[in-house]
Amino acid sequence: MGQLLSQAQTQGVIGPELIGAVPHELGEIPVVQVIARRGLDLFGQEYKKTDDINEAQAVLVRSAAMHDMELPENLCAVARAGAGVNNIPLEKCAEQGIVVFNTPGANANGVKELVIAGMLLASRDVVGGIEWVKSAQDNPDIAKAAEKEKKKFAGTELEGKKLGIIGLGAIGVRVANAAKHLGMEVYGYDPYVSVDAAWNLSRDVHHVLNVDDIYEYCDIITIHVPLMEATKGMVNEEAVAKMKRGVILLNFARDVLMDEKAVLKGIRSGRIRKYVTDFPNTITAGQEGCIVIPHLGASTEESEDNCAKMAVKELRNYLENGNIVNSVNYPNCDMGICTKEGRIAVFHKNIANMITKFTSILGDAGINISDMTNKSRGELAYTMLDVETRPDEALIAKLRDVKGVFRVRVVK
Repeated sequence: MGQLLSQAQTQGVIGPELIGAVPHELGEIPVVQVIARRGLDLFGQEYKKTDDINEAQAVLVRSAAMHDMELPENLCAVARAGAGVNNIPLEKCAEQGIVVFNTPGANANGVKELVIAGMLLASRDVVGGIEWVKSAQDNPDIAKAAEKEKKKFAGTELEGKKLGIIGLGAIGVRVANAAKHLGMEVYGYDPYVSVDAAWNLSRDVHHVLNVDDIYEYCDIITIHVPLMEATKGMVNEEAVAKMKRGVILLNFARDVLMDEKAVLKGIRSGRIRKYVTDFPNTITAGQEGCIVIPHLGASTEESEDNCAKMAVKELRNYLENGNIVNSVNYPNCDMGICTKEGRIAVFHKNIANMITKFTSILGDAGINISDMTNKSRGELAYTMLDVETRPDEALIAKLRDVKGVFRVRVVK
C-alpha cells in the first residue's frame, strides 16, 4: 500500500469500483498523520492510498488540525483514530454531507493505566525520589544517604482513599473498576451515563447526583468528560474552593476542562496537593505541585492499533454499505449489508415531509423501495433506501434538488 507520509502530508485509499450505469462513490482515502499499520491493512488490496486530499473520498486522521483544510466535494467521510474530534470542522462537514467518525473506547485501557500511574505518582513522591537519586549518583555512600533522605519523599497509599470520577464513559468506568480493585472508595458523577457504561460499572461504585459531593468529600478527583461548551473550564476557582484540603487532581481528558490558573492558585494555598495533567502548556509546565506528562495517555502500541482498526472498520462499513456507526455529527444508522439491487443514502435537514418527497420521486420513476430507514440527530437526518431497480443519474439529481438535501450518495 506504499509508505505512510508524515503529519503534514496526506495519503489515501481508493475503494473498489462496482460495474453499473451509476458510478460508485467509493474512492481514495488519505491518512493525515501516521496510522497504525494493523488498521490500514484491514483495507485490503481493493483499496489504495493517495497523497492528494482533493482525490479523496475518505480521510483517516489522528490529531492533525483540519479546520483550515479545503474539503473536496467528493469527500464523504472522515475517521478520527481516537475519541476527541475538536481538530475536525464538524459543522462544515455536516453541511457537506461528510460523516465524521471517532473511535470511542478504543484507547480506554491505555488511558486508564496512565490515570492509575498518575494517582500513584501524586500520592507518593516517586518523581522527587528519582530526581534525588540522580543528583546523588556520584556519592559513594548513596545507599546510606538514601535511608536518611527517603522520608522527604514519603507519601500516602491509595487503599482506603475516596476517589471521585467526573464522567463515566469508557475511560471513567475502567478507572472506577480498577480503583475498586485497589481498595479505593469510588464515587462517580455523570448525569448522562449510558446504559452500556452502567452495565460495565462495578455495583460497588457510588453514583452521586451532585458534582459538589465529589469536590467536597473526595481525596482524589479525576475528570473524564468530553470537551463541549458546557464542560469548558468546568473545574474553576469556585469548584477548587469546594474541594477537600490536600486533594489530588488529575486531568487526562482535555486541558481546557480546567481553569489551570485557578488550579495553580489552589496549589499555592494548599487546597490542592498535586495536579497531574497529560497536557503540557506554559501555564503548568515546571510549576511546583504539577506533574505534567507529555500527552501519553493513548500512546501505547495497543491503543494505536485498536483506534486504527476501529476507524478503518467504520470507514469500510460506511463506504461499502452506507452504515453509520460511531459518528459524531450524523445519527447512527445500520441496515446491514445490502442484498437488493441498489442502496441510496440521503443527507438532509430534519424537517417535515422529506421522506414523502423521496418516496414520491422513486415511485414516479417506477422504482420499488424494499427497505428504508430514517434517523435524525438534532437538525440533521440520514435516510437509507434499498431499491429493487438501480437508479440512474437523472433520478439521483431529482433527489439532490429537494430543498433541504445536503447530499445524495449511491452506495450500491
